[in-house]
This record gives sequence, C-alpha cells and structure tokens, in this order.
Amino acid sequence: MEAFDKFYKKTVEERRAVLAEYANLNEEEQAFLASTGALSLDKANHMIENTVGIYSLPLGLGMNMLLNEKKYVVPMAMEEPSVVAAQSSGAKLIAQNGGMKGTATDRKMIGQVELINVPDVHVAKEKVIASREKLIAIANGAHPSLQKRGGGAVDLQVRTAKTVSEETLFIVHLLVDTKEAMGANMVNTMVETLAPELEILTDGTANMRILSNLVDEATATVTCRLSPLSLATKTQSGEWVRDRIIAAYEFADADIYRAATHNKGIMNGIDAVIMAFGNDWRAVEAASHAYAARTGSYKPMSKWSKDRQGYLVGELTLPMPVAFVGGSIGIHPIASLSKKIARVESAKELAMLVCAVGLTQNLAALKALVTEGIQRGHMSLQAKSLAMTAGANAHEIEQVAQFLQESKQLNVMAAKAYIATLRSKK
Repeated sequence: MEAFDKFYKKTVEERRAVLAEYANLNEEEQAFLASTGALSLDKANHMIENTVGIYSLPLGLGMNMLLNEKKYVVPMAMEEPSVVAAQSSGAKLIAQNGGMKGTATDRKMIGQVELINVPDVHVAKEKVIASREKLIAIANGAHPSLQKRGGGAVDLQVRTAKTVSEETLFIVHLLVDTKEAMGANMVNTMVETLAPELEILTDGTANMRILSNLVDEATATVTCRLSPLSLATKTQSGEWVRDRIIAAYEFADADIYRAATHNKGIMNGIDAVIMAFGNDWRAVEAASHAYAARTGSYKPMSKWSKDRQGYLVGELTLPMPVAFVGGSIGIHPIASLSKKIARVESAKELAMLVCAVGLTQNLAALKALVTEGIQRGHMSLQAKSLAMTAGANAHEIEQVAQFLQESKQLNVMAAKAYIATLRSKK
C-alpha cells in the first residue's frame, strides 16, 4: 500500500487516481466519487417519502488497518473533523504491534412476539417449547427462499418480563439466520406469521410482533495488544501512557457521564463505516448502547487492561446487525464502491472490520486525552471549518486556517476580519 503513503498530503484528484488504481475502479465508479451527491435524485425519491434533495457527506479513507493479517483501506462517511485522521493514526500504531484479531459469531437476528393476558405462564411455556419444531417450520414457511439459501429460523426461546404494574409479559424470541442481509423485513414477516399459532398455544393475545435491534446472538469481537515501548511519547514513558489509558477506561467504567462520551468516541468510527457501506447506522447504535447496558448499568463498550508481560490489551465486543446485501446497499453507488474499496467479502467480515474501527478510534482518543489533550488534533481541522463558516473561498481556506491557529483566535469573527484583510490587499 505504498501508493497511500502520505495520502493526506495529496490533492483530491491525486487521491482519486491512487484509489482508482488500487480498487480497479471503472470510469463510471470514478465519476461517482467525483460527483457531490453520487446518489441520483430519481433514486433518492424512491428511497424515502417527500424527497426534496440529497444531503451529502464527505467520504474519506481510513488507512493502516490490519485485521486478521489482512490490510484494509476503510471508507468512512461523516462530517466530524479528525475522526479519519485518528483512525489512520490509531490503526498504524496497532499495525506496528501485529494488528487486530477478530472473530464473529454466527449471525442470528431476533424477532419478538409479545403476548399479553396469558392466564398461566408456566403452562404456556411448556406448550410453546413442546411445539418448537412446528413453530420454526411455520416461520420458515413465510420465507422459504431464505431457507434454500442456507438460512432461516433456527431456534426459538421463551422469556418473561414484568411491567411497572407487575403484569407478567410472555415473550417469544425467534432466532433467524438472515445470511448476508440484515433481514428486518424477513424477521418481521416471520413473527407476524407465528403470532396466531402462539395465541392458540398460550391463550394470550399477541401484541407486539417485531424484530429486536439488540442482536446479542450476532456479535463481533476484536482485540489488540500493544507494547509499552510503542506508546511512549517525547515526554512520557510507554508504561505511563499505558497506565493512564487503563485509568481512563476505569473512569468510564465507574462513571456513566464519562461512559457516554467514551462510547460516543467508539461510535464516531463505527457510524462512519456503517454509513459508507449503506447500512442502518441507527440499528447499530441502538444495539451497541443497549449491549453496553446489558448488566443493568451503562458501561464502556471497550475494555483496556495490561497482561502479565505489561502489554496494553484492548477488547471490544458489540452486536453487529450489518448487512452485505439488501436495503440501500444495492441502490447507493457509494455503498457498492465501499465494498470494492475495502475488499470485504461477507457480512461477518464487515462486522469484524466495523468493530476494529471502533476499537481503533477508542485507542486514538484515549491516547490523545491522556497525553497532549484532545484539542491539539482538532485545531487544524477546526480552523478550516471556521474559515469556511466565515465565507472563505477555496483558495483562501488554508491561509485563513493558518492565521487562526497561529494567532490562537479560533472564532468566526477573527476569520471574517482576516478574510476582509486578505481581499482588501488585492
């Protein structure tokens, strides 16, 4: 990947040329990257209701990712400055230490049928469990094509929950292998098909029949291990940095206010990849935050510790309801391009890559926070944003940003005044 060296210093045109050669992009695909929308208004009009236009986001490339001994260029779609830079920096540090290791479970999405007014919960549970095979067959009958592709409903579970009024809810979970699709519509159809039979078995009334976004039967896990020597800065030892990163994790573990920001940093990277791949970032957000609270307390998603050799060890496990086909993936040109750029071949691989990006973001943020502080890395991009907000033209942005940083006047008024000065000299 030598062609990507100092990628951030190249012009946009130079970056596109490097990417076109790396990913073997044809002329049409290169044109998509060059267009500000990529998605046609005609397609957009058929994707959501009341369409009036297209909202574009920058598409950047995260560099240096090494996961399971495979190198990745990671497409990231987002508006927040410094995230792509942090990804590339953190991934480089991890790659120098052997890269990420990742695993993913079999993908089982969950459909729920909530039954109310069940007269005898224990009897109902026995009847449902005894009818397990019949119920799974009914569910698969609603989507026979999925079973032909090797997926389909594979298991059934019974749960109960108490309402605030102490009513016992009877809940049936249908576990569905949706293969490469997220499968929301398939799962919803299956649980709706099951509802009448469950009402007969339980003597209850089926109320809610819908998938759950807490897909704890479809998780991905990534780990990394870093030597203290690689963490050292000009002024701090690697052991000092390691221990401060662990302390930062422990702060998040102890305090919900810090945990929220800790996890938001993880989702910075995750959401950006999910968006680039045309997946449902809201589903991943919901699943991730719910999983972080599965013990009854909201906790940090990642974990940092040191092993017996004194190495820093990071771990992240999250539910990953990502898809490789279906939805907007086949509609949005950039989503198709992202698969080609990242060279990802399955939903499981994508799930691991997404988690790897999340852990990388977390490392980069924590290291920055405990050493030079988070603002230093933000300053350059913040200055550029202020310059644009103040009305700087394309050829003025760099100069205005440089002035703002050097004068330490990071505000719009200073930017406007400097722009006026520049233009008065012409």
